Amino acid sequence: MTVLDIPELALVALVGVSGSGKSTFARRHFAPSQVLSSDTFRGLVADDENDQSASADAFDALHHVAGIRLRRGRLTVVDATNLQPHARAGLIRVAREHDVLPVAIVLDVPETVAWERTEARADRTHGRQVLTRMRRDLRQSYGRLAREGFRKVHVLRGVEEIDAAEIRFERLFNDRRELTGPFDVIGDVHGCRTELETLLSRLGYVLRHDDAGRPVDAAHPSGRTAVFVGDLVDRGPDSPGVLRLVMGMVSAGHAICVPGNHEQKLLRKLRGRDVRLTHGLAETMEQLAAEPPEFVAEVETFIDGLVSHFVLDGGRLVVAHAGLKEAYHGRTSGRVRSFALYGETTGETDEYGLPVRYPWARDYRGSAMVVYGHTPTPEPEWVNNTICLDTGCVFGGKLTALRYPEKELVAVPAVKEWYAPARPLVPPTPVRPDTVLDLADVTGRRHLTHAYGSLTVPAENAAAALEVMSRYAVDPGRLVWLPPTMAPCSTSTVEGFLEHPAEAFADYRAAGVDRVVCEEKHMGSRAVVLVEREPGRFGGGAVHTRTGRPFFGPPLDDELLARVRAAVTTAGLWAELDTDWLLLDAELLPWSAKAGGLIREQYAGVGAAGRAALPAVLATLDAAAGRGLPVAELHARTAERAAEVTAYSGAYRAYVGRTDGLRGVTLAPFAVLAGAGTSYADRDHGWHLALADRLCAADPEFFTPTRRLVVELADEAAVAAATDWWLELTGSGGEGMVVKPYAGPAARSPKGSLLQPGIKCRGREYLRIIYGPGYTGAGQLAALRRRSLGRKRGLALREHGLGLAALDALAEDAPLWRRHELVFAILACESEPVDPRL
Repeated sequence: MTVLDIPELALVALVGVSGSGKSTFARRHFAPSQVLSSDTFRGLVADDENDQSASADAFDALHHVAGIRLRRGRLTVVDATNLQPHARAGLIRVAREHDVLPVAIVLDVPETVAWERTEARADRTHGRQVLTRMRRDLRQSYGRLAREGFRKVHVLRGVEEIDAAEIRFERLFNDRRELTGPFDVIGDVHGCRTELETLLSRLGYVLRHDDAGRPVDAAHPSGRTAVFVGDLVDRGPDSPGVLRLVMGMVSAGHAICVPGNHEQKLLRKLRGRDVRLTHGLAETMEQLAAEPPEFVAEVETFIDGLVSHFVLDGGRLVVAHAGLKEAYHGRTSGRVRSFALYGETTGETDEYGLPVRYPWARDYRGSAMVVYGHTPTPEPEWVNNTICLDTGCVFGGKLTALRYPEKELVAVPAVKEWYAPARPLVPPTPVRPDTVLDLADVTGRRHLTHAYGSLTVPAENAAAALEVMSRYAVDPGRLVWLPPTMAPCSTSTVEGFLEHPAEAFADYRAAGVDRVVCEEKHMGSRAVVLVEREPGRFGGGAVHTRTGRPFFGPPLDDELLARVRAAVTTAGLWAELDTDWLLLDAELLPWSAKAGGLIREQYAGVGAAGRAALPAVLATLDAAAGRGLPVAELHARTAERAAEVTAYSGAYRAYVGRTDGLRGVTLAPFAVLAGAGTSYADRDHGWHLALADRLCAADPEFFTPTRRLVVELADEAAVAAATDWWLELTGSGGEGMVVKPYAGPAARSPKGSLLQPGIKCRGREYLRIIYGPGYTGAGQLAALRRRSLGRKRGLALREHGLGLAALDALAEDAPLWRRHELVFAILACESEPVDPRL
């Protein structure tokens, strides 16, 4: 029996003349889905498996499907004669494009056997001379297959050897998925033996020394395995000592190791290649010169046997010296090895003459954790489930290890700076002018951490925010804060209601809040007003929407700011708050002042169509009833629909008012968020509303007060009174109310978590505008009660935390880029796919 060893992932080319038994061999040893037959593909493209004129198209299709399978990590077998070099070249190309090993299995049978089988097949009509030519091509292929690039060539001669052959699948050297750890992954050592010994001891390893007192092994009493990311040698004081220890650990099964670019350079030098003695290699060669020749030979053998990268723990962990893109995990090719050793460069050099490395980790989206070294950094940093552990020990930094799966970092400081780096380990921080922004601050997938939490901004959300910010928003220097989206209260079970105060109060009780303020919800457009006493750092100020767009544009915005500035002056707030600017959160009324187009295009058309059509339908039904037709039930349903459309029209018409410039426009402020050097987010809502009242008193024609009730949630009478107030408010055409923790915008629960800044509770009739004229019908209301609020609530909290952080940064006079990345993230959150009706 002949055993053929084939990698689990490979492109296998069957090579043989017609009638050699390739298809039979493929069916016996491989799954049908793994085999791509040239005959089958000719049939697919030409409806005739023997149409040789279709061969070019058939092989194009075959190569395409083979590429897809290999990209997905599937063994692929090509059943074709594969006798011509050009045919095999196409397969070699596909294998290389997907970084898998090409394997050839040659089936060589006597020509008489092949001809006998060919004659027995009715679909084979070529003459024996064709078979003779194929045999000649086969003989010429023997010496070419390995040179062409096939990494393994198996030759089966004769029918008996072919029939007795067995396939044995072997794992690639880099596939160590069976090793599940726990691991201690150690960064670039670079000859720093003392630091390595200290780190291993701190990790709990017990060192073993030889008779000369040199460390030659280290084992962990709990069975942990050390994983070295390469660059064991060069620059440091004792590269041979590091090699002796690591080689001993690997030999004893206490460690595994991948090569670094410095090991590869050392290997070339040891083999007599012409290698420049730079970047610490001269020191290593000098140190090795003092070692016995047999040790140097062991080093050469050790480095030569290192595998480019390892896939560990069932595919959940990948270790490579310079990191590895997801498409290269578990693959084998010169391209993969090069990336694992050297990374990828842009072709440019920096100011220190060093290559600029392409930031592959920034684009990484794989599920496997990738741990690597190669590029020294002051501190390890997680980037998209990847981490670099080279913290520049040899340059005076530290030697770092990652405990896996714990994700715990352990580091020891360098004894000294053993080698002066070409590029400073801690590069000088460039001084960026406070008013300068960088596109890189906000583009791509980014993770933001701030005092109120953390979040990841997907790249697609950032792109959407950039579109708005670059085309429509006010100057970023004046866009200092954006309001968070507001979550509705839990869905009500009260008959006929989708939202009701009982649920809003219950939501805050559940969060541990005992006192709330219920504020009238103005049906207008959210307006953020930044106003200065005199034009200064903010150019006089800005008034913008909740997505950062100028509210009206000049000159109306300037006129509006002048009214606000005058009111603040009259109310005496500049001096009282010791500030020359204020940031207000407000609602601008009426709704139609900003949303006139929306009302006409989205709401008025529905109402007009219903009011035009349904009376005509009712008149027709009345006539039908007069003739004795049984249309009473249909008439009742239609009359109900007409009434709903009338109510729908009345709902949106309540928020339409005549305006001419600022005539007819009013502003309803409800929070004073920040001033010079101070964020007022920690003040209670009583303080905020009292200042808003003073602005209303200063200019009652322009400012609209916000009616409110303060409610102790433990007081049932107060809760009942607030519910009655809401019913009265919404029954007379009001939108509803917003319930807020009385403690203020930055209020936290008793457990310390950030609270929802407000929960909106909208009226029954107002919700007709949102959900449609007939939403109160039993069927529709039941369906709406199944709405999911979790995503909306999570979004509101994320945006609220970002907003609070932006206010703090504004008060601290943080650099513009720091303030802007927080505001930009709020706008990016608005691209989350959340039901806009909530």
